Amino acid sequence: MKYLFATAAMIAFAGPACAQEILLKPVAEARLRYEHADQAGLPIDTSDAVTARVRTGAMASSGALSATVVGQGTLSILDRRYDGLNGAATRPLIADPENVALYIAQLQYRSKALTLTGGRQKIALDDERFVGNVAFRDNGQTYDAARLELVPAKGLKIDIAYAWSARTIWGFQGRGARQQAVSGDNIFANLSYATPVGTLTGFAYLVDQDEAAVQGYRLSSQTYGARLAGALPISRIAKISYQLSHARQSDYHRNPNDYRADYWLADATLDVKGWKLNAGYEVLGADRGAALTSFQTPLGTNFKFQGWADKFLTTPANGVRDLYAGGGYGWKRWGPLTGVSLLATWHRFDSDRLDQHYGNEWNLLASAKAGKTMLSARYAHYDAKAFATDTEKLWLQADWTL
Repeated sequence: MKYLFATAAMIAFAGPACAQEILLKPVAEARLRYEHADQAGLPIDTSDAVTARVRTGAMASSGALSATVVGQGTLSILDRRYDGLNGAATRPLIADPENVALYIAQLQYRSKALTLTGGRQKIALDDERFVGNVAFRDNGQTYDAARLELVPAKGLKIDIAYAWSARTIWGFQGRGARQQAVSGDNIFANLSYATPVGTLTGFAYLVDQDEAAVQGYRLSSQTYGARLAGALPISRIAKISYQLSHARQSDYHRNPNDYRADYWLADATLDVKGWKLNAGYEVLGADRGAALTSFQTPLGTNFKFQGWADKFLTTPANGVRDLYAGGGYGWKRWGPLTGVSLLATWHRFDSDRLDQHYGNEWNLLASAKAGKTMLSARYAHYDAKAFATDTEKLWLQADWTL
């Protein structure tokens, strides 16, 4: 009913556009990926998977109004793993279960100052730390939501979304703590303004994980904070980009825990004639050291943060501090390839309380584009000290987009 009301309201608002010519644009994506995981401490310490994912659909537009429908399917070609729902949990997790789903089903009105979107949609806010699409996983994450984006004045943007369901990466087989969808009254609100030193954003994220099977409601939280992101040219061939962010999180709605935890981020990247150097420090704070009383990001694109070995998708009870540094080099063209890039990043992970050194991690990435296909190879090596166990992961991937 919520979806129908949101869609009906948008149709009424954008009705005049329906008299214009209707344009049809196909949507097609394909992915083939090999993933290997080697994790110490399990009865079977390796997993291997080859998966293929296809998304196809269409967008019909008429003036400012558009409708988009995209379906997706994920198939396991090689399946020697635990996918989070099937297989033995005695071996490493590779979280891409087979799936057939309606990925996008949205109606949108877009003008220069106003965008309204209703239905199943992708929502990725800022750097996706708190609300994201989880695009790295085959099944992605979308939302059944109504969203308003308003630009009332130059440089000023208001972005408010109400989501009544988060469609998870677990697909139609999802169950228990890994459900297909998690319902709740989620509110995502951003107010941003472009200043001379960067975009300053104030945000409020009310995350309502209203399913008892999902950690007994203990992932419901309210997060309020601010973020500054910008770039500064320092010469004709060099620039520095930066991010600064702080947030405070506490329990929300039916969460039985009573906690307060802070988030901090300081990140800088120097680009010099193809070279890229990056360093940063990110803190997901702890409260009293009890489970799920540390800063949690259940709707974030967490693979992008704190290392690709996925040791900290759920923040440990004592929080986590991530000191990282890395760099790489890129070529615009290398033979038949374009956008060639080599990157390496090192992480040191520590607790936010009790002074524990969790471990260190190396991440390596090589990527390039051949026509419409993006090719990539990733490697992660986590060296455990006081948290989890030694883990290695390897990905070989090809993404094609129409």
